[in-house]
Amino acid sequence: MARITREEVAHVAHLARLTFREEELDKFTSQLNDILLYMDKLNSADTAGVAPMTHAAVRGNAFREDVTTPSLAPGESLANAPDSRGEFFRVPKVIE
Repeated sequence: MARITREEVAHVAHLARLTFREEELDKFTSQLNDILLYMDKLNSADTAGVAPMTHAAVRGNAFREDVTTPSLAPGESLANAPDSRGEFFRVPKVIE
């Protein structure tokens, strides 16, 4: 049972500004119909009682707890800086 005709595939190809050879139109028509037949098969599956999901694998929260820790002292963070001014890193000007 064909749900999409060859003419419909040719029309959509024309709208998309695509040019296909005759055998390609036949191939794409067949492939699109196979996809739609498979979608019909999926739609017939009983999904009652199945909760909606966003991912096929069960995933937990990937974030860690937000824990405060002591920071480096300004002198420690600037110890290897090539150029500093007071408690700040000094960098070349990038705006003209």
